[in-house]
Amino acid sequence: MIPVNSVLQVGQFPEVMQAVIDQRITPVHLLDPNSPIPAGSYQSILIRSNTKLPIGLIERLPQIGMVATCGVGYDNLPMEHLKQKGIKASNTPGVLNDAVCELAIGMMLGLLRRIPEAHEFVKSTAWSNGLFTVTTTLAGKCVGIAGMGRIGQDLAKRLEPFKVKIAYTGPSRKDLPYDYYPDIKALARVSDVLILACPASPETDKMINAEVLDALGPKGYLVNIARGSVVDEGALLVALQQKKIAGAALDVFENEPNPNPEFLNIDNVLLTPHIGSATSETRQLMTNLAIDNLEAFYNQQPLLTEVKN
Repeated sequence: MIPVNSVLQVGQFPEVMQAVIDQRITPVHLLDPNSPIPAGSYQSILIRSNTKLPIGLIERLPQIGMVATCGVGYDNLPMEHLKQKGIKASNTPGVLNDAVCELAIGMMLGLLRRIPEAHEFVKSTAWSNGLFTVTTTLAGKCVGIAGMGRIGQDLAKRLEPFKVKIAYTGPSRKDLPYDYYPDIKALARVSDVLILACPASPETDKMINAEVLDALGPKGYLVNIARGSVVDEGALLVALQQKKIAGAALDVFENEPNPNPEFLNIDNVLLTPHIGSATSETRQLMTNLAIDNLEAFYNQQPLLTEVKN
């Protein structure tokens, strides 16, 4: 059992997630992590991966022993500070793979076949005046995946029936039937579509730069379902505006929810508002796993999905 009012819930949660929380535990809400903290004896924090957890908030909560974040990414957490304080952290990997992979493939197909534009073409009655533009097929292409973790591997399995060649890069080669490239530039050079599924880290910060985009080339497409920090957005905008790459599908941005407005004024992009895991089924699974980790902490058991690094 989790004691009433011992969990500090930080930030806004969607209604579908809040319903799960309220059914299972009784937290105290702190919508703004920089606001005064309501009185209470908090031993844990529940937060979403899109809400930054300030070190200052941790410093004001000396009894905190665990932070549960709803999301596979944990770049919102000050991990080094948590380690120094001996505070455990958990995330929610695995349960969002299906939704994220579905969106990645949907965005890729929408980009190559220009589905949003085709929809508007019919709605505007422009079809009566001429044919829609010829687009690009996926079959026969090479799809490169940057980051072959849980999501990357699930994505590769879903791509196999599309008659594509699959290649990947990451810190090391894995026992997989796909071509491995030791660096992102080499992968981009052989890819027709480059999908980013890697974690946000100092190693991946602005990994997709002008050189990588040049290697992807004028017939290449970029799909980012990872984090906005992985891409040098200035370089990407230049590549898109000057047609150095064919197009990009972006679910994540450096400045969310206010992405660079230049993305809104070009026609070779497909933009979505960070909805990779935004299905009701997935959000319920994520929330339940986060609370399962909280229960393990309060019962002095190993966390189900503890962040180790």
